[in-house]
Amino acid sequence: MTPQNCTLIGAPVQEGTHQPGCLMGPDAFRTAGLAQELTSLGHSVTDRGNVAPRALPPQTHENQAIHHLTETRAWAEALQEAAYTAAQSGDLPIFLGGDHSLSIGTVAGVARHAADLDQPQFVLWLDAHPDMHTLGTTSSGNLHGTPLAYAMGVEGFEGHYPANEHPVDPANVCLIGIRSVDPAERALIANLPVQVADMRGIDETGIAAPLREFLAKVEAAKGRLHVSLDVDFLDPGIASAVGTTVPGGATFREAHLVMEMLHESGLMTSLDLVELNPFLDERGKTARLMVDLCGSLMGRRVLDKPTRSH
Repeated sequence: MTPQNCTLIGAPVQEGTHQPGCLMGPDAFRTAGLAQELTSLGHSVTDRGNVAPRALPPQTHENQAIHHLTETRAWAEALQEAAYTAAQSGDLPIFLGGDHSLSIGTVAGVARHAADLDQPQFVLWLDAHPDMHTLGTTSSGNLHGTPLAYAMGVEGFEGHYPANEHPVDPANVCLIGIRSVDPAERALIANLPVQVADMRGIDETGIAAPLREFLAKVEAAKGRLHVSLDVDFLDPGIASAVGTTVPGGATFREAHLVMEMLHESGLMTSLDLVELNPFLDERGKTARLMVDLCGSLMGRRVLDKPTRSH
């Protein structure tokens, strides 16, 4: 295992959801020992603290359901710059959320750096939801449901989100764990060459096959891989600290297998950890599980895992 320089960047954003508590996510990851887990595996860790967005003039949209549009754009601008700067350093940036609207900024930032290097940007979306709404299609108004559509350059964000100068090719996107899809998202998925492994497919063929296929594609293209891990990728029976629980998610072993395969590939260049809501956690159980998964992602083998009470 090659030691890496890991940069932790907190994004205490909760404006993208309706459920308060995600702003405590970055500190919950820290308290659960993320930095210590990484250093125990031989990696170096620099914690850059939390990003702070600047104030912007108020924005409105004709979709009256949308809330916190101005704040979401401010976070997107701040996180895009933070992600780009961190990626330029050559370190492995790990973004600690915060709700999934933070990926509006993080994916754009790392994709900008990939463009500088003339490498294709790939995105692995581990989530119960595809997050492929536009500002015009969201009925909840929760903007954590929009980041992947924006990242791929789908129309409907112009003038409201930052200009997306380096959209990710939809053919370079893989969604795994999907099990809650709205009609507008289903229609968009049907018209884009994204790879989707929903939980029905995973039940039939297992979780390793679609991931192995996608990683082979990343490697063949010599691409850069951004992984966005949402707590609700996991089954709520093992990870309750999320405001968007959907039954039937990834099991403990499925999740660790995904992390282990990602580590073995050596392809990941940036990481989001999103939607952890400590207000909903049970004595830090979900936060500790997420840290354990990061341990697998960064090189901890099955035989090395300590016995732990969850």
